[in-house]
Amino acid sequence: MACAKSRRMISISDLTFRMQGRPLFEAAGVSIDTGSKTGFVGRNGTGKTTLFKLITGELQPESGDIRIPKGARLGQVAQEAPGTETSLIETVLAADTERARLIAEAETATDANRIAEIHMRLADIDAHSAEARAGAILAGLGFDAEAQQRPCSAFSGGWRMRVALAAVLFAEPDLLLLDEPTNYLDLEGALWLENYIARYRHTVIIISHDRDLLNKACNAIVHLEHKKLTLYRGNYDTFERTRAERLMLQMKMKEKQDAQRKHMEAFINRFRAKASKARQAQSRIKALERMKEISVAVDERVAPLSFPSPKKQAASPIINLFNVAVGYEPGKPILSRLSLRIDADDRIALLGANGNGKSTFAKLISDRLEAESGEMTRADKLRVAMFAQHQLDDLIPEQSAYDHVRKLMPGEPEGKIRGRVARMGLSSEKMDTKARDLSGGERARLLLGLITFDAPHLLILDEPTNHLDIDSREQLVMALNDYEGAVILISHDRHLVEASAERLWLVARGGVSPYDGDMEDYKRLILKGEEAEAKARKAKQEAEAPANKAEKRKQAAVVRSGQDAVRKRVKQLEAIMVKAEEAIGKLNKMLATASTNRETDKIRELATKKAEAERRLVEVEEEWLELSAELDGA
Repeated sequence: MACAKSRRMISISDLTFRMQGRPLFEAAGVSIDTGSKTGFVGRNGTGKTTLFKLITGELQPESGDIRIPKGARLGQVAQEAPGTETSLIETVLAADTERARLIAEAETATDANRIAEIHMRLADIDAHSAEARAGAILAGLGFDAEAQQRPCSAFSGGWRMRVALAAVLFAEPDLLLLDEPTNYLDLEGALWLENYIARYRHTVIIISHDRDLLNKACNAIVHLEHKKLTLYRGNYDTFERTRAERLMLQMKMKEKQDAQRKHMEAFINRFRAKASKARQAQSRIKALERMKEISVAVDERVAPLSFPSPKKQAASPIINLFNVAVGYEPGKPILSRLSLRIDADDRIALLGANGNGKSTFAKLISDRLEAESGEMTRADKLRVAMFAQHQLDDLIPEQSAYDHVRKLMPGEPEGKIRGRVARMGLSSEKMDTKARDLSGGERARLLLGLITFDAPHLLILDEPTNHLDIDSREQLVMALNDYEGAVILISHDRHLVEASAERLWLVARGGVSPYDGDMEDYKRLILKGEEAEAKARKAKQEAEAPANKAEKRKQAAVVRSGQDAVRKRVKQLEAIMVKAEEAIGKLNKMLATASTNRETDKIRELATKKAEAERRLVEVEEEWLELSAELDGA
C-alpha cells in the first residue's frame, strides 16, 4: 500500500474485486479523512466485511489501489476471542505492544542512558496510567474490578469478544476498524461505546446497523451500493436525507431526459423521409446517440415483517406478580421481591447491564423458569412466544423454510404454505434454501415467523436485531407497532427501544422496577456512573503511583545516572518548540487570509490545527521545564 496525502487516512481508487465469481466492487473509490468517524453501511452480503479484509491486506484486489499513510497503525477486533489463563486486565494491557516491549526491556537493560530513554518514553506514552485506562475501558464494557482480575478462560465467548474489543480500543490504533461491535454488547455497553468512539482521537471506520451509534458517533457515512462506494458528510440521518434528495433529483432528471428523447424520436420518425427535414432528422439521430442515459439507483426491496395478532385479546393483567423470587439454585434467587403486572397492550423494554437478570426475568415470564416463591398468575389460555439468539441453533440445518412451516400446517396445500413463508419476508428462491445456507438475517426472519405462528398474546424478544440490517430493523419496528399483543423487549438497539416501547423497566440490584426517565436520561445515568468509577480508579492509581511524572523522570535520568540522555532530550524539545512556534505563525497568517476570503470551512480546519499545535507546544514546554529543573538539581 502506497502513502497517501497526510490529511487522508485512507484513499481507495478504481477498486475491483470478485468473491467466488460474484463482483462485490467495480471501479469503486472513496477517500476518508484523518480523524473522521465514518460509518460504513449497506445491505447484508454486499461486501462490507470484505472491504475491511482488503484494507488490512488479508485479501488482495483484482485491480485498483488502497492507500494508507506509511507507518499508520491499523487495529481491529481479533476474530478469535482470548481464552487464556491471563487476567482480563493483563490481556488488555498487552495490546499496547510498545509499552509491553519497553517494560520488558527495562527489566533487563544495564546501560544507564538506555534505561533513562526507556523511562522517558514510558512517560511520553503515559504508561503510568495504562492500568487505569485499561480498567476504565473494561468497566465501560461491563467488567467490574473483580472480573478484571479473573482469567479470560472463565468467561463465555460473548464476554471474551468484549475483552478483544477492549484490547483494540486500548491500543489506540491510527485507523480503527470495527465490524458490528454492538452485536455482543448490551444496551449499556453500546451506549458507552457510542460515547467512546465520538471522543476517540484517531480515525474510525465502523460497520454497523445501529442507527443511534451511526448518528451519535459518526460524522461521515460511506454507502456501499451497486458495487460502488459513496461518501456522505454528516451522520446517518443526514445521509438518509441527502441520499433521498439525490434519488429524487435523479428521477426528475431522468423524466426530463425521457421526455426529450421521446420528442426527438417522434421528430425523427416523422421527418426522416422528407428531403427538406432530412438534415435536421440526421442531426437529432446523432444527438440521441451522444445522449448519455441517466440511470437511477433503485433501492432493492426489503421484504416486510409481520406478526399475527391474537384473534381474541386476553383479559388484563395477562401476567401478575406478587413478591416473586426466581433463580437457578434453591435459596439463591437472581431476582426477588417482584411485584409487577403486564397488561394485554403493554410495550415494555427491559434496561440493565448483562448479568443483572434480564434474561432470567424473560424466562420467568415465558414459563421457562418456575418462580421460587411468591404468587404469579396468568390469564387463561395465555400464549407466549419468545425469541432468543441461541434459538437460531434450533432450526434444522438440512430443512428449508418451507419444510419448517409445512410441519405446522399439515394437510394444507402448497400454495397456502408458501404464502405463509412469504409473510415471514423470505423470497421464493429462499423458501427452498436449506436453513444452514440462509444468512443470519434470513434465519432470524424464519425463527420470528415460527415462534409467532400461533398468534401469541405476548411476544418476548431478546436481542432480535443482531443479524438484521438497518432497513430490516425498520421493518421490525413497523411489525411490532402493527402487532396487537403485548411486547417485552431486550435490545441494545436504542432506536428499536425508543420506536417500539412505551414503558421502561430497570433490572438492577436483584429486582425489576419501572424506570421513570427516557432513553436520554438512562444514557446520562450510565455515563455518569462510568465517569464516577473512572475518577475513583484514577484517585487510587495516583495514590499508589510515585508522586508525579517529574519524579519518575528524575528517578530515570538522575538516579540511574542518565544525565546525557536527559540533556539530549532537552535539546530535542528545544528544536520541537522552535518548529512549533514557526508552524503556529504560519497558521496565523493562513487564518488571516482565510478570514479575508470568508472561507468558513478552511477557517474551521485551520483553527483546529492551530489549537492542536498550541496544545502540543504547551506539553513540550512543560516537559522541557521539568527536565531542565532536574538537570539543575543534579
